[in-house]
Amino acid sequence: MSTTTIATAKEVFDLLHDDLRAIEREFGDDAVSSVKAITEISDYLREGGGKRIRPSLLLLSAKSQGYSGGGMVRLGAVVEMVHTATLVHDDIIDAADTRRGRPSANTTWGNSKCVLAGDWLYMQAFRVALEERNFRVLDLLIGLTQQMVEGELLQMETLGRPVTEREYNDLIYRKTACLFEVSMRLGSVLAKVNGKTEASMGEYGHALGLAFQIVDDILDLTASEEVLGKPVASDLREGKATLAVIHSLENGTPTDREAILTVLTDQNFERVTHKEILAILSRNQSVDYAMNIAFRHAERARAALASLPDSDFKRALLWVPDFVVARDK
Repeated sequence: MSTTTIATAKEVFDLLHDDLRAIEREFGDDAVSSVKAITEISDYLREGGGKRIRPSLLLLSAKSQGYSGGGMVRLGAVVEMVHTATLVHDDIIDAADTRRGRPSANTTWGNSKCVLAGDWLYMQAFRVALEERNFRVLDLLIGLTQQMVEGELLQMETLGRPVTEREYNDLIYRKTACLFEVSMRLGSVLAKVNGKTEASMGEYGHALGLAFQIVDDILDLTASEEVLGKPVASDLREGKATLAVIHSLENGTPTDREAILTVLTDQNFERVTHKEILAILSRNQSVDYAMNIAFRHAERARAALASLPDSDFKRALLWVPDFVVARDK
């Protein structure tokens, strides 16, 4: 690859291709249980694909700091197992029927088996992480898991009511940005770099994760079902107020506010349509507001890499925020 700015997803993928394939194999090997249902559910979830952005961040973090050992493949599989476990639990909590354009696992195996398979994946992730024989790795993963569980519980408590922007930021940190941050910090731990540099990598992951989730929430409101691979506006339908909606609640007319609160309370679009909500968001320029916040977080992520030595891996990390805010699904 040239030393010019990395410009495409393909270039980043080519940079990480072999390691990502190794992570896929590691994940496949690690997700085998003596209980058939667990192996089947794990395989189904793994084969569902996804962007693999979290293990990619871990790889880029480790490599940009001079690490080249096998630990990054092992821990890449670990963060993907943790992520997959949260997805299966999320689908059960949200009563989701689809995930990435396919039936969600709970529609095939039922909630009980999927809860247990998710629990098993969490424990297996910790078992694999133990092979690093590094307490800092376990400390990061334990803190991460607690934050994510607390985030789900906090979100349940906010369903059907408006939340402040501050509450929203706390929720999306726990739900998404925390795993991005830990993925970046694990790269520093592997490279035996700590203190200020690890904090900078964590800051990159934190800011990138916030940008990622804000864009995710915007797409949930504005994208088509064909592009999204799941029903649109599912957040509103579940009673969740995301950033663009919060902006219109706080800046719209009393009529706008009443219409949004009706949907949040009803958790359906029977009295107020999705089209009417989109019109309210458009009138108040709420989607633009949310996107500007996402761009701000993306810029903060790039700024956190200022002290990192120049390399193809750093250039890839500088490109990722652009990919996150420009994506359409």
